[in-house]
Amino acid sequence: MKKVNIISLGCSKNLVDTEVLLKQLDKAGYVTETDAENSDADVVIVNTCGFIGDAKEESVNTILEQVERKKKGEIQQVYVIGCLSQRYGPELEAEIPEVDAFFGKFDWKGVLDRMGEHFDESIRSQRLLTTPSHYAYLKISEGCNRTCSYCAIPIMTGKHKSRNFEELLEECRELVKHGVREILVVAQDLTYYGVDLYGKNRLAELIGRISEIDGLRWIKLHYAYPAGFPEDLLKVMKERPNVCKYLDIALQHCSDSMLKRMRRGITKQQTIGLIRKIRREVPDIFIRTTLMTGHPGETQEDFEELCEFVREMKFERLGVFPYSHEEDTYCDKYYADDVPEDVKKERAEQIMEIQAVVSEAVNASLVGKRLSVLIDRREGDYYIGRTEHDSPEVDPEVLISSDKVLKIGEFYNVEIVSADNYDLYGRI
Repeated sequence: MKKVNIISLGCSKNLVDTEVLLKQLDKAGYVTETDAENSDADVVIVNTCGFIGDAKEESVNTILEQVERKKKGEIQQVYVIGCLSQRYGPELEAEIPEVDAFFGKFDWKGVLDRMGEHFDESIRSQRLLTTPSHYAYLKISEGCNRTCSYCAIPIMTGKHKSRNFEELLEECRELVKHGVREILVVAQDLTYYGVDLYGKNRLAELIGRISEIDGLRWIKLHYAYPAGFPEDLLKVMKERPNVCKYLDIALQHCSDSMLKRMRRGITKQQTIGLIRKIRREVPDIFIRTTLMTGHPGETQEDFEELCEFVREMKFERLGVFPYSHEEDTYCDKYYADDVPEDVKKERAEQIMEIQAVVSEAVNASLVGKRLSVLIDRREGDYYIGRTEHDSPEVDPEVLISSDKVLKIGEFYNVEIVSADNYDLYGRI
């Protein structure tokens, strides 16, 4: 039988695109696999990421690896799709002519046409999950209308496009019907949902309706934007037991000078006010944020202000990345990349050292508590699970040693008996 291997790089939103294409190929009669090393598939499709420098480098290296396998006769064809292909298609085609075809980010029809198949509209919102069967990502929109100075996402994905309200609900019902217990809601800008399609923000309404689906235990929200945050969402988070007390909201910085240069549309005091309101309205919430170091114009004073902000706000979950100078962004046009690379990285490391102390205290506060834990997998002597405050791959996990056989994809009451900076240890 015909066999296809899709290598999916980058974020969870990219993974959803991979799952859509996998479903179409499966319906067309292909044997499909994802991220298989040394696959014997006839066709390899690389779904690329083009977000920042490191991601672009990984995408290019992966393409070159597959081209080399093609030269050796291990595979017959290599196709490239995704963000990097969308942005640099002609350049990549000139540099790597051994690739059989390059396609834009959403050109599933083009891929299928090239393979002699057709895109089946009747299953356009269905996916073949690559995640464990008990959780799935739900992408509620694509693109972004923000004009942040450093970000190339709108260049690749275009303007914000909300998905149809009822279509999303139907997709959720199908996922739950097939065993999904946790839905991870994602978008480039979660908090703009509905404005383009319906003339008003409908995020709170959407999450409320999703929470009414029988059998759905957890809903988590990812990639909110602080400016214009829809505060009616907080009532839904507080009142609906299956909407997790968890919010991923990227803040990037805190100093007013940097927020202005970043074109974030919000001030430091507004940011602090929003975070405090979220904590006040949704008690016990865990907030995940992302910060950036080394943006053009960041002074030592700006950075020290950011360090103090991290100490003061005590975010339960935090990631940080050094600024990456991207072509055709506002920064590329108007700012010099004036912070040395080693300084960017050193500042990022210092932020994470501060956060390690915060994380240790947060995890220590959970020792002795009994929490609902969703079991993701077994590794060695431990079952590995997550609490409602943790998303896959980026947040702490709960390691459980149990003589009793635990079922993957099920929830258990777990007492947390110890903790370190990044993980919890528990018993049934």
